[in-house]
Amino acid sequence: MRSKLHREQIRARIKSFHVMDFIKDMIFINLGMGIYSLGWAVFMLPNKIVTGGGAGAAAILQYASGFPMQYTLLIVNSVLLLVAWWQLGAKFTLKTLYAVLSLTFYLDWTQRLVGMDPELAKGIFGVHQDVGMSCILGAILNGIGIGMVFMSGGCTGGWDIVASVVNKYKNISIGRVLLYLDLVVIGGSYFLFDSWQTVVYGYITLVVYTFAVDVMINSSKQDIQFTIYTKEYEDIIDIIREETGHTSTLLYGEGGYTHDQTKVVVTIVHKNEQVSILRLIRDTDPDAFVTFHRVEGAFGKGFNVIKP
Repeated sequence: MRSKLHREQIRARIKSFHVMDFIKDMIFINLGMGIYSLGWAVFMLPNKIVTGGGAGAAAILQYASGFPMQYTLLIVNSVLLLVAWWQLGAKFTLKTLYAVLSLTFYLDWTQRLVGMDPELAKGIFGVHQDVGMSCILGAILNGIGIGMVFMSGGCTGGWDIVASVVNKYKNISIGRVLLYLDLVVIGGSYFLFDSWQTVVYGYITLVVYTFAVDVMINSSKQDIQFTIYTKEYEDIIDIIREETGHTSTLLYGEGGYTHDQTKVVVTIVHKNEQVSILRLIRDTDPDAFVTFHRVEGAFGKGFNVIKP
């Protein structure tokens, strides 16, 4: 067993890394929100393109009433963040609050910037405001921006909070809840524009956006299995359990070349914990050898319920 002093040294090292990780996360959340907002301001809002999510619903309200979508998102998220604090905890809520405030600022700033000289905005991207091309380019920028936010452990609120709460109490994946909500929002746009073309463009935007996010963070993964080869297996097992609540399995192995006896830690975590787990491993044992891969289905305590 490792000494108490050794454990404290590891925790001190983790805390020092947390400061730099936090700064890096904040930078990427801001950059991601800027790219995401640019997609809306340059391509999607001028062409009245709809898409899913809370942002899509807020955009529809802006088209119908002229009320800026960023303020709709801020008002709705203020209520949802109270629910998140109650149901999902303070850590999730505080990081989401920062992303929501950043989103409000960048949506407002980019719309003002584009409004000053719309032709300049078109020229920067070399694109005429063709609706089909605009929905694709806007969706790509949206996906890249949100992907950067997710990779930094952030969340933009809206449907993500609703889906997380539903997933907490029902055996319905977050991705499926988001899909259902997106279909309702985009389909509902028909009653505003009386145009199936708008609905079709909305679904195209949703597909391209989802693909762009997948490219950024492989968001099709619902759960991740880590296999960790390390001499610090006791500390890593304890740190993962303390920081995430997930337990691990300890396997016994033998080196194929050296024939040295070794122990391997295997743990399964949710996809949004991937970056956190990698950082915990790095901070505990920088020399660890780690692999991870997608788990198609994880059932049991802390994951999905086994149903007949």
